[in-house]
Amino acid sequence: MSSRTLDLCGLKCPLPVLRTRKALATLLPGDRLVVVSTDLMSAIDIPNLVRETGDTLVRHDTSETRQTFLIEKQ
Repeated sequence: MSSRTLDLCGLKCPLPVLRTRKALATLLPGDRLVVVSTDLMSAIDIPNLVRETGDTLVRHDTSETRQTFLIEKQ
């Protein structure tokens, strides 16, 4: 199992979800991806992507300036 961080701060919709999809495609089952984004739409788009791909959203943290997602590849 490996872990990777994807810093998408400053990117606007749809780039965060597109880059997250591309990164998830390179992972093996059990690998984890940490996605950091400043785009408010990521709060909707990333969880929807994870449901669509069948992966697991382990955690979603929100602060005033950014959102952090921990995704586990299934």
